[in-house]
Amino acid sequence: MIAWSPEMADKLIQASYFLAAVLFIIGLKQMSSPVTARRGIVWAGIGMLVATLITFSWPDMHNYPLMLVAIGIGGAAAWISGKKVAMTDMPQMIALYNGMGGGAAAAIAAVELLGGEQHEISIITLAVLGALIGSVSFSGSLIAFGKLQGLIRKPLRFKGQQVVNVLILLSAAIAGGMIVTGHTAGIEIVIVFFSLALLLGLTMTLPIGGADMPVVISLYNALTGLAVAFEGFVLQNAAMIIAGTVVGSAGTLLTQLMAKAMNRSLANVLFSDFGDADIAGDGVDIQGSMKPIESTDAGVMMAFADKVIIIPGYGMAVAQAQHKVWELTQLLLERKVQVKFAIHPVAGRMPGHMNVLLAEAGVPYDLIRDLDEINAEFETADVALVIGANDVVNPAAHSDPASPIYGMPILKAEKAKNIIVIKRGQGKGFSGIENLLFFLDHTRMLYGDGQAATAELIQAVKTF
Repeated sequence: MIAWSPEMADKLIQASYFLAAVLFIIGLKQMSSPVTARRGIVWAGIGMLVATLITFSWPDMHNYPLMLVAIGIGGAAAWISGKKVAMTDMPQMIALYNGMGGGAAAAIAAVELLGGEQHEISIITLAVLGALIGSVSFSGSLIAFGKLQGLIRKPLRFKGQQVVNVLILLSAAIAGGMIVTGHTAGIEIVIVFFSLALLLGLTMTLPIGGADMPVVISLYNALTGLAVAFEGFVLQNAAMIIAGTVVGSAGTLLTQLMAKAMNRSLANVLFSDFGDADIAGDGVDIQGSMKPIESTDAGVMMAFADKVIIIPGYGMAVAQAQHKVWELTQLLLERKVQVKFAIHPVAGRMPGHMNVLLAEAGVPYDLIRDLDEINAEFETADVALVIGANDVVNPAAHSDPASPIYGMPILKAEKAKNIIVIKRGQGKGFSGIENLLFFLDHTRMLYGDGQAATAELIQAVKTF
């Protein structure tokens, strides 16, 4: 049996953490492409396993039974929920798990701040910053989960709300400053600090409308990564530092891309009233009327088309219609119809939501195009089939300066020769903005559940 010296043991631990960090980076890189995403998850999972196992080798480590119990409970809960959760509920799960990451970072900081150990001011400062950011991410992500799950149906707004948020932030900063400088009154000031940080996450997120949740989830993902990186410095854990930095950077870039795709600044997302059906888009000047179509007529239109572009949205996810959509696509391809899928960056309730659903149904990656790739092709499309999408195809984004989404890049479905929209009814979309596309002369509405309506289209195409 090899007898490890403390120096050798420390080198092994640091090398293992470095290996874990490298595996995290490789995994995240591969997750950037649908083709390699599954492999990336495996690599990142191996990295997490390495980091977890090597942690048991830390000098003076104790409480092994509690650690094993925590790992067992957390692992079992994740396994069961991961197996049972529907793809339509994946955004809620992402928000919840992201919040758990922020909460874990805050818990690490709490242990350090309450442990009574003497640390340098720089370390205490990082611990306090990680605690603040992690706590905000934790409570804010829980609110995001509640909104996506439908548990919180109305944004909570009141006069002077932003002033209240600033006061809470300043109070938390003062409490944090007292902890850093050592002017504390026992654990009371620490409790006050964490309470204020958690409250800030609530008051920041409650006013934001549900339509903005994809950006909010990305933002809190970035904050969680940053909090983990800060706590990595506190614990002198290289794996946490690198993994947190990578996740924080990726989350920040994704947040910027999401905000850009909506033509809005992050401040506008956090502090405006957009995203709530009660206040958005009521003044739009509507001309024309919605014109219904029967599934048989829509089937004829698609069966004899040369080119069809399918635009999926959250309505497709709710109806779990992705498999039927792929079946319809296969029928059209057999008839030599050119079919492509157009994906908007903010379609769905989280980044990449539509891509995940289509991949689950087996749609080949070479049929999927993003906004910049597909927009020039709508003019040559005989039919644009919109399934459950709303704001991402709304022409008001470039035709109505008074619209809350004016300037937002959209999929230019209105350029297609014919437009078929599968929709449950005549109500507004999730953000509450009336869609001018539905009232155009060459748009036809196929009312009904997304899965049932697509099944009717399949039967109609089969008869020709």
